[in-house]
Amino acid sequence: MASPLLVNIDDIDINHLFMDKEEIRSLIPQRYEMEQIDSVLKFDKENKIIIGLKCVKADEFWTRGHIPGRPLFPGVLMIESAAQLASILSRLMGINPGNKFIGFSGVDRVKFRGTVVPGDKLIVIIKCVDLNNRRAIFETQSAVNNKLVFEGIITGMII
Repeated sequence: MASPLLVNIDDIDINHLFMDKEEIRSLIPQRYEMEQIDSVLKFDKENKIIIGLKCVKADEFWTRGHIPGRPLFPGVLMIESAAQLASILSRLMGINPGNKFIGFSGVDRVKFRGTVVPGDKLIVIIKCVDLNNRRAIFETQSAVNNKLVFEGIITGMII
């Protein structure tokens, strides 16, 4: 059974940005085809929630080979999108200093509940459930058209 959404998707305005691509680049090192978050829409420090947007485009590197004739955004890239947004959240919460990198140390309870295709706007939601100077645990969900398409738990470590 799918979890309820961590936030009310109807309250999210994808045209109102908290951070643009350049601001994101100042916080995380991914570049070129590995940049999986286009903008941050909302940051709620009190509730440790961040919401980001990934605009899935037809000319991305995976579209030609990930199901020719019917390109599907790979699940592993949904996880990567969430991990990048979680890294941004850790930086905004002041845990991950600028000279460090937060990397994957675990992914748990992942469920893919829908497909994502070119043209979709993937809303990525991260809620920090545990955060300290060595590790962080995040609940993550992603939605397209108000429908949950991915959920899981991501653990990161400062390296």
